[in-house]
Amino acid sequence: MALTRDQLERWLPFLTWPRPDRALLVNEAAAGVTVALMVIPQGVAYAALAGMPLVTGVYAALLPALIALLFSSSARLSVGPTALTSLLVGASLAPLAIPGSAEWVAYAVWLTLLSGLMQVTLGAARFGWLLRMVNSPVLMGFTQGAAVLITLSQLPALLGYTGRSVVQVMHGPLPDLVAIAFGLGGMAMLWLGKRLAPKFPTTMALVAAAAAISAAVGYALNGGAVIGKLPAGLPHFYWPGGLTVNELGNLLLPAFLVTLVSFLETASSAKVDNARAGKLWNENQDLIGQGLGKIASGLTGSFPTSSSFSRSAITLYAGAKTQWATLFSVAVVAAALLWAMPLLYHVPQAVLAAIVATATIGLLRPSAFVALWRISRIEAAIALGTFVLTIATAPSIYWGVLGGLLAALAHYMYRHLHPRIIEVGLHPDGSLRDRHLWHLPPLAPDLYALRMDAELDFASASTLERAITVALAQRPGLTDVCLFAYPINRIDITGAEVFGSIRRLLESQGVRLHISGLKLPAQQVLERAGLLAPGPMLFSYRTDAEALAALSRPGGTPQDLSPAPARASS
Repeated sequence: MALTRDQLERWLPFLTWPRPDRALLVNEAAAGVTVALMVIPQGVAYAALAGMPLVTGVYAALLPALIALLFSSSARLSVGPTALTSLLVGASLAPLAIPGSAEWVAYAVWLTLLSGLMQVTLGAARFGWLLRMVNSPVLMGFTQGAAVLITLSQLPALLGYTGRSVVQVMHGPLPDLVAIAFGLGGMAMLWLGKRLAPKFPTTMALVAAAAAISAAVGYALNGGAVIGKLPAGLPHFYWPGGLTVNELGNLLLPAFLVTLVSFLETASSAKVDNARAGKLWNENQDLIGQGLGKIASGLTGSFPTSSSFSRSAITLYAGAKTQWATLFSVAVVAAALLWAMPLLYHVPQAVLAAIVATATIGLLRPSAFVALWRISRIEAAIALGTFVLTIATAPSIYWGVLGGLLAALAHYMYRHLHPRIIEVGLHPDGSLRDRHLWHLPPLAPDLYALRMDAELDFASASTLERAITVALAQRPGLTDVCLFAYPINRIDITGAEVFGSIRRLLESQGVRLHISGLKLPAQQVLERAGLLAPGPMLFSYRTDAEALAALSRPGGTPQDLSPAPARASS
C-alpha cells in the first residue's frame, strides 16, 4: 500500500522544510555560522571530558547534527556534544578502560549505539511518555551534582596541574602559572562575552586569541599542555567490534541513563523551540531523530550527542527561523575538519577547561533548592538526596538518577496508598470542604459524608474501606453514608471489589449508601460488575446539589438509583 503524503512527512520531517529564498538563506547562514563557531571549540573540550580523542568532539557536531536535523520534528535544535552526556561517558567507562585507549573508544561507541537504538525504539513505538518518569526535582538534583563534578574535574587544568595526580600536586613543582592565566582569563572572557555580547562567538574568539598568544610565547615548546596535532579530514566509518555478554551488561544501564538524560536535555530545548513556532512538540519524532543522530555518531567513532540548551538558545537568539541554519552550521564544521584543524594545535588545554567549567558553572543554581523547599519539602529532600548521591557515587553517577527515581516513585506510591479522604461539611460560600479543618457542622444528623480525592483503585481502595469502617465503629447510631464521588474518575477491579464490600457491609448494618456525582467511566465499571443494582439501601444523585437537597430534607426519601448512564457526570 502506497504511503500518503502525510505519512511520509510524519516519518521524514525534512519533506516539510520551507523552500528558502535569498533573504532567508542570508539570515540562516549568519545564525548557522555563529553556532558553528561555538560548537567546534566546545566539541574539543567535551571530547576531553569524555576521555575521547579530541577530534571526535568535532565529529560529533557533523554527521550526527545533520541526521538528527533531517529526522527530528524540532526545527532549530543544536545537536552535538554536551557537557552532561560527555560526563556520563567518562564516568560510566572509568571502571572499564583507560581514557583515550582503543578499548575506551570502542566502549564509548557501543554506549552511543545502544543509547541511539533505545531512543529510536522508544520513538517508533510511541513510548516517549516512559521517559517522563524522571520528575523535575530528580533532574535538578542530578544536574546540580553533575555540574559540581564537571567543574571539579576541570580544576587541575585551570590551576596549572594538568595531568598530575593529587600526590604529585602535593609534592611536585609549582603550578603552571601561564596555564592559570589562560584558564582564569578564558573564564573571565567567556563570562563577559555572554553578558555584553551574547550574539558574538566569544568561544571561538577566545580559542583563536589563546592559540595566537600560545604560539607567540612558545608555550608548547616550553612544555605547556596544548591540544596538539588533530587529524584533518572528514570522519570515516568506524565499527567497534563485538561485545561479550559481560561487557554488554556493564553498558546497558549507562546507555539507558544517557538515553534518559539526553531526552530531558532535548525536551528543555524542544519545548522552547516549538512554543515559539506555535506548534505542539512531537516528542516521539524527536526521539527517533536524536537516536539516529547517536547511531551516526557511533558509526563515525564518536560519543553520544544530544541537544544543547545553550547552543539552541544561541540559535534562536541569532535569529534562525528554519532548519537551514543548522545546515550552514554543519557545512562550517565540515570545512573546519578539512582545513582548520592545524590552527588548534597551540590552544592551551587550560582554555578547554575554561570552556567546560564556564558552561557547567552556569548550571549551578543553589537557590533552586531553597525555592523547592518552600514549595514542597519532600520533593526538595528528593532533589537534595539525588544531588548528594550523584556526587557520592562518582564516577558511577548514574546511581544518583536511579536513587532519585526510586525515591520519587516511592513518594508517588505513598501518596496513592494514602489518598486524601475527608469528612465534608457545607461551607458558607456554598462549597463542600473539610468539616474538621473549617469547623463546620454535619450535613445531617447521623450522616457520615465523605469525599476521596483520588482514583478508586488497588492503591487507594483499602483506605476508603478503612475510613468507612472506622466511622461505623465510632458512631453506633449512624444511619447514612454519602460518598461525594465526583473526584473519582477511574475505578479498577480492586476498587470495584472494595466498593461491593462497602455496600454489603453497610446493608448488613442497616446503613443507607448515597453516591453523588459518579462519573460515567466509573459508573460503567460498577455497572458491569453488578454493583449498582437498584436496592432500598442505595441512592444516587447526579450532582452534589441534588444530594444536599435530599440529605438535608427532614424525613425526606432520597431518589432511587437509576442505572442509566445519564445519571452520572461525564
